[in-house]
Amino acid sequence: MVKAHVSAHELAAGRYRLLEVFARETNRLWWYAEDVAAAQPRLVAQTALPEACAEETVRRVTARVVRTSQTMRLLRPGQVATVVDAVVEAGTLWTVTEWIDGTPLCELLDREGSFHPVRAARIGLELLDLLQVAHDEGITHGELSPGQVFVRDGGPVVVTGFGLAGATLVPRLTAPSYASPEQARDERIGPAADLWALGALLYTMVEGRPPFRDRGRPEATLKAVDRLPLRTPLRAGPLAQAVQGLLRKNSRERLTRPVVRAALTRALDEDGEEDRRPALVPRLRGGYPSMRLAGREGSRRAVAAGSALTVIAVAVAALAATHRLPGTGAAHEPERPAASATPTGRHPATPTATPTPTATASAPAPAALPAGYHRYTAPEGFSVALPHGWKRLVTSRVTDAYRVTFGPGGGAPTLAVTYSERVGPDPVAVWRDDVEPQLERLPGYQRVGSVRATTYQGHRAADLEWLAGTGDARVHTFGRGFLLGGHRGFSLRFTTAATAWDATGNRLALKTFLATFRVPRA
Repeated sequence: MVKAHVSAHELAAGRYRLLEVFARETNRLWWYAEDVAAAQPRLVAQTALPEACAEETVRRVTARVVRTSQTMRLLRPGQVATVVDAVVEAGTLWTVTEWIDGTPLCELLDREGSFHPVRAARIGLELLDLLQVAHDEGITHGELSPGQVFVRDGGPVVVTGFGLAGATLVPRLTAPSYASPEQARDERIGPAADLWALGALLYTMVEGRPPFRDRGRPEATLKAVDRLPLRTPLRAGPLAQAVQGLLRKNSRERLTRPVVRAALTRALDEDGEEDRRPALVPRLRGGYPSMRLAGREGSRRAVAAGSALTVIAVAVAALAATHRLPGTGAAHEPERPAASATPTGRHPATPTATPTPTATASAPAPAALPAGYHRYTAPEGFSVALPHGWKRLVTSRVTDAYRVTFGPGGGAPTLAVTYSERVGPDPVAVWRDDVEPQLERLPGYQRVGSVRATTYQGHRAADLEWLAGTGDARVHTFGRGFLLGGHRGFSLRFTTAATAWDATGNRLALKTFLATFRVPRA
């Protein structure tokens, strides 16, 4: 178990004053803290890393945490805690997130024991909505537990911890009581593991205890999760079938999201006796100023002098931001995970039926657009020729990035245009190190060929092509990212059904998009 080897009020990473532990997990502590440099309250997760952790591993872990948080922030603003810093110091990963004006679910459960099923169902629906968006993006949380969920009065829940899965190189070591059986067996996980965790949270909320108790040693707890039968819920009421259906040992037999949603909605409709609690007041909301003052007296005691400090800059490249953003139904990029997909290796051989696009990076715009195309100029300033009938489907933006997805509606094909002002210096490295690790979590992911360096309209660029999904849901995507200078860059993703990749209309569309895309004037 991770030890609180720094005392409250000491500075972690030279700038974060730790005020109080609010959640304890097997290999992680969550702290209320203050950023003394910015004079801002923060939440800090302290995770013990494996001994002799290589520098490259450190870089990947911290970059993944920041990148995944930023992606989820784009997808679900206000419901995901933004990671503002990730630092490795003396074998410990410090993940710093913005302050959340809410109460950790673990604290509420400690206070109240258990929840009325209606209250649990409402929280469960909010979590299910968030997980739906993440899973559609190919992101599995993998660490969902009561310490990662914050409940607010008058607002949806906020979730922390996206990107932390696997940081300890042992699946769910941090909260083994909420691990899925496949995690207990150290198998590759996907959305079904998050659905198990949702079931475990619902169970805990209504029963007042997790479905599998912590046995003191992670390996013993994980063994129980994998092998022992589920203790029948006694207080779940209308949630009983949903909870038991989510906590099925075989991941293929777990309830699907639509079935879970229907069950939770019925629980709200059928049982009108909602548990009325007083407004939630986070324990430190009023106490933060006084704790901050007290902390300053102790700030002279820094974390052990001479500790090696590795600071990972909070930077999201434009290519990394090109994960799908929220839409309505299937009317956005259709890289949907399929429950029956079989994961593939990272560098498979290039399928013979999927040749590299023939459009050249520096091809000038044609004198006339192809028949059936019109030029669209976006309010953001870029322009591109689109087929008639295509429209702007989804727009998501944050301060320094945005993403616009176009298509006819109803699924593939789609074109996603992403802009960011935090682009890395090497477009090949961004695809390889930032984007592909996320794509590999998609069921059925298969890279087509290698990441290819190129130029595009005089700019440094790189291409990545891949397949994802299975059966009728299998899709083929071509992505091109290019740099404008000054950390600015664009990326274009064109996605079609895999079976229609070589269709004449789709090949013309890709060629036209690449030939006619124009960046905003400076």
